[in-house]
Amino acid sequence: MHIHGPHFKDEYGRTLMLRGVNLGGSSKAPFKPDGATFIREAFFDHQNISFVNRPFPLEQADEHFTRLQAWGFNFLRFLVTWEAVEHAGPGIYDTAYLDYVRAIVEKAAEHGINVFIDPHQGVWSRFSGGDGAPGWTFELVGMDMRNFQQTGAAFVHQIHGDPLPQMIWASNNTKLAAATMFTLFFGGSDFAPKMRIESEPVQEFLQHHYINALVQVAKKLKGLPNVVGFDSMNEPAEGYIGLSDLNKRYTLINKGFIPTPFQSMQLGAGIPLELDIWEEGVFGPISVGKGLVNPNRERAWINKDRDVWQVNGVWGMDAQEKPQLLRPDHFARVNGRAVNFNRDYYVPFNNRFAKAIREAQPDAVIFVEKGFRSPGPDWESNDAKNIVYTPHWYDPITLALKFYTPWINFDQSRNRIVIGPWAIRKSFAERLARPKEHASRRMGNAPTLIGETGISHDQNKKRAYRTGNFSAQIKAYDRIIRALEENMLNVTLWNYTSDNTNAHGDQWNDEDLSIFSRDQQSDPRRHQLRRSRAGGGREAVSDCHRR
Repeated sequence: MHIHGPHFKDEYGRTLMLRGVNLGGSSKAPFKPDGATFIREAFFDHQNISFVNRPFPLEQADEHFTRLQAWGFNFLRFLVTWEAVEHAGPGIYDTAYLDYVRAIVEKAAEHGINVFIDPHQGVWSRFSGGDGAPGWTFELVGMDMRNFQQTGAAFVHQIHGDPLPQMIWASNNTKLAAATMFTLFFGGSDFAPKMRIESEPVQEFLQHHYINALVQVAKKLKGLPNVVGFDSMNEPAEGYIGLSDLNKRYTLINKGFIPTPFQSMQLGAGIPLELDIWEEGVFGPISVGKGLVNPNRERAWINKDRDVWQVNGVWGMDAQEKPQLLRPDHFARVNGRAVNFNRDYYVPFNNRFAKAIREAQPDAVIFVEKGFRSPGPDWESNDAKNIVYTPHWYDPITLALKFYTPWINFDQSRNRIVIGPWAIRKSFAERLARPKEHASRRMGNAPTLIGETGISHDQNKKRAYRTGNFSAQIKAYDRIIRALEENMLNVTLWNYTSDNTNAHGDQWNDEDLSIFSRDQQSDPRRHQLRRSRAGGGREAVSDCHRR
């Protein structure tokens, strides 16, 4: 498989349409001890873990790959995490996990399935409510992850417990823990020049460890013909970079407490604050009350002297010991110049990542995503070649609110309500046309692949699991598949989770998007059938993907 202009081609020069899936949803969490996010035990023992057997034990590989192949999937976005490779400490690599990954990818090759490797992370790390980065990244910058929940620095399933408010984990991107780490990772040299780790600037330390961890994967998979390339980072976030006023609220989803960046910094320093409590509605966010955050004055920092944003002069205490924001636009300008996340930080990181990966695998395709507040990156002639634009796209209603309606939807990028089945279908097609247009105009006519899309199968409070009526899921999936087909888009659906259950979904933050579940499997022997709910296929994908 290779790239020719905006298309993927096979060895005979024929254009390929890639129909794939992410493998797998539970790869975000350790296998041993069980890291499913509803389990709190041993959560903070973050160095003594193993991701071997994620996405599934090697002895199950033939079963799962046979099923995926029979369902028509010819391409996998294969999840690994930085934590899985380097959890024991900086520069200490889990060789047993690397051996396991090679064995699984070799099995995929036996079934004629190509893969690209996705260094997956969501809101930085498991310890800030997501997945990806090792726990030691927080410790080395001076953060106390045991106090993130209490200080509002992150909303963490393992600490909060069940039930988890729907999609609240996504609000962590703009909270103190994840926003701080992404800012340091992409722009620490500009925004926290006083922060160093082991005598290195924090940005350099974090980036070279992240990239080197993925280079270990690239070296281990070298020579396997079904490895197409590497995603540079799943869902990269800007952190605070580019924010013009730290007194304004910024969020991806309005759920629970949404402090401003300055309020987050105060809470992390042990200052209690009363904040609005937010909920998402079909017509936008609404405040449903108020509450006191951090009443016990816990700190998100190991000690006061490690507070990176006080140390670097963003804020401080005045003569009356009251918090004072000193630089509201600290993250918006550098040396008098307005910053641009893509130009100044994200594209240079991608160029560095591509160079390092291609030293191990010279022909590797690099899959590039986009930030949350930014349009997709612009690509110059001297930037990395042989790239694919790989943004994500979801229907916000079925994802965040977990119900299907044919009558009303919301176009987030244009901030407008869409009413009626025909208008919604047209809107979906238009929204999914935008990434392809961006890649054509701004990224050198690179191919486009939608790296993630799908639906929550636990719609309407899991009603279908009780009734067996999956008609809402079928209709919701059908709308998305039709929009993808109208735009002739390559796609890797989110996701296939081998240990999905109706009770706990994909084993991560109560998400339940897997196209497969043992709980829908009435006849395990029928895993080779293309349209077989008996074989574990959720009815939505078995009905829609067959076209």
